[in-house]
Amino acid sequence: MKETLTITTFAQHVAAGTPLLVISTGNEQRATSLIQNAAAHAIKGLTTPQRWSCTAGFDNGTDTKDPEKALRWAMEQEGHGVYIFLDMHWFWDNNPKIQRLLINFAQQRSATRKCLVFLAQSIQVPENLSNHVVHLNHPLPNAQELASFLEGRRSNDPFLEEILSQCDALRKLVVAAQGLDLIRLERALRMAKITRGHDVKEVIAALHLDKKQALQQTGIIEFVENDLDDSSVGGMDNLKHWMDKRELAFGSDELSQGNNLPSGVLLMGISGCGKSLFVKAIASRWGLPLVRLDMATIYAGTHGSPESSLHRACQLAEAMSPCVLWIDEIESGISEQGFKSGGGSSSRVLGYFLTWMQEKKSPVFVAATANAIEMLPAEVLRKGRFDEIFYIALPGLGERQEIFRIHIERHGLDPSDFDPETLAHSSKGFSGAEIEQAVASACFEALATKRPLAAKDIMEAISRTVPISVTMAEQIKKIEAWAFKRAVPASSSAER
Repeated sequence: MKETLTITTFAQHVAAGTPLLVISTGNEQRATSLIQNAAAHAIKGLTTPQRWSCTAGFDNGTDTKDPEKALRWAMEQEGHGVYIFLDMHWFWDNNPKIQRLLINFAQQRSATRKCLVFLAQSIQVPENLSNHVVHLNHPLPNAQELASFLEGRRSNDPFLEEILSQCDALRKLVVAAQGLDLIRLERALRMAKITRGHDVKEVIAALHLDKKQALQQTGIIEFVENDLDDSSVGGMDNLKHWMDKRELAFGSDELSQGNNLPSGVLLMGISGCGKSLFVKAIASRWGLPLVRLDMATIYAGTHGSPESSLHRACQLAEAMSPCVLWIDEIESGISEQGFKSGGGSSSRVLGYFLTWMQEKKSPVFVAATANAIEMLPAEVLRKGRFDEIFYIALPGLGERQEIFRIHIERHGLDPSDFDPETLAHSSKGFSGAEIEQAVASACFEALATKRPLAAKDIMEAISRTVPISVTMAEQIKKIEAWAFKRAVPASSSAER
């Protein structure tokens, strides 16, 4: 795992005489500013770091646009010094002269402490150089840096001053901006000034939109627009009670700020019974952004090796913290079968995920869903990874009534006109998704015949549906047998 770039770590490397530093950063300006501040604390008498680009060379009047000339010039300077190269990674791959210059520089012993620093968003170091460089990672700005950035621009920006003068606006903006680089944050604020109102909620919406676009560009995790709450989820009273107890212990506002945020929950059960729906409800209830990780993306190879893709996904989630990381169908990427047959990559993915779950410092609530939890390795299921494992069964009688009420109300109708109790009795063995589809199908039939929806339309839709409890009876029995005494029922309802 790469070491993190901070003022302290950079100053230590310069003081120790590290000759070649490679820094992965998405913001050259921000990284350069940090290096300049760090250099001032590294060694007494160290001159201000000089920066090179392939278009301007060094800003000292010399002809150093050519990369080889620029390296030779930097190496020939006397005394201690830090030299920042922005574009060298474009030139060193197939250039033996540049590689030999850097290897010789790294191997020489000198009384002067001279450090060559190479910056880029993604740097592939040539194999010949890999043993001679130290690779640092420049993470996205933390909450303190974001707050300083906003406060620093407050006095010169009347719009930002108006926004930050609203109740608790600074904290809300910092939470909404986590996961954005300062360049994107500044751009999102300018866009909000033009297109949004002067309410902090409007600005937060603009930041969420930019965050969604930023995550789409990575392609690894997805920002999920979410306005759901747990009143839209029928049943699951044990799971809701679990959330209630944490809110009573720590307070909703504290949880929304990431303070005392639980590690996460694993929701297992039958497809269509509301696992994904409840993940959205958790994020909405605690006021946390929701990001989704599809394990199939990790193994697709589009973003590098599976372990590097998972590492990048976890980094992004931590940068956006506090947040809810939704890992959908976790067994498709981390399973006992995959662990045995996948060889090295599967075992490394499992190892990294378990270590990260155990040791993550940032407030990231991991909400994982699984249809076949028996496929997961025992290491994932032990206490300490997840706070609790819940089994979501087919809804009981009372829960089916509640689900019918929710979906009838969504169509702008009065549930009391449709006798939800009778509908619930008629839909024994139905999942929540099948109840939703029965109501939607009945509405379509009524609309097609240009008449109001009636209870008999829903009853007919129910009669035409073969529920999952029939088509997958054997699999459901197997899942329920596994979950018995291994997981906490999400619902206390015994009547099915």
